[in-house]
Amino acid sequence: MEMKKRINMELRNRAPEEVTELVLDNCLCVNGEIEGLNDTFKELEFLSMANVELSSLAQLPSLNKLRKLELSDNIISGGLEVLAEKCPNLTYLNLSGNKIKDLSTVEMEMKMMEMKRKMKLVHLKDMRKRRKKRRRRKKMKQGQNWEREKKKSASLT
Repeated sequence: MEMKKRINMELRNRAPEEVTELVLDNCLCVNGEIEGLNDTFKELEFLSMANVELSSLAQLPSLNKLRKLELSDNIISGGLEVLAEKCPNLTYLNLSGNKIKDLSTVEMEMKMMEMKRKMKLVHLKDMRKRRKKRRRRKKMKQGQNWEREKKKSASLT
């Protein structure tokens, strides 16, 4: 189902001004852009767009009351500076499962947004897992090198 149709379905005969929570998970996002969401959602506090193939936040409308934004499992790689302007009261942001390669990208953009001190939680679970795997591999290599040196010294004596 396309995002526009899903938004209309989720409204359930309510005006966009009345909606405080909107869950658009698993719907189809055409061309990686947000469609059908506009500035009339003035009371929106929670928005979930998980697994919608979203690649850009450029079409995100101004959502001044938005506090929680769920963007997990998309293909976002940057462009987070839009959030500072469009969602000034954001306190929770989930970006896990996106194409952000490095935490420094997010940190740099968060600094640009001047939201770092406001944010209570930035969920980057997948990136933490990658960092742990790298550390584990490094420790394993160090352990293997130690074992080789130990065998060499044993064979010399």
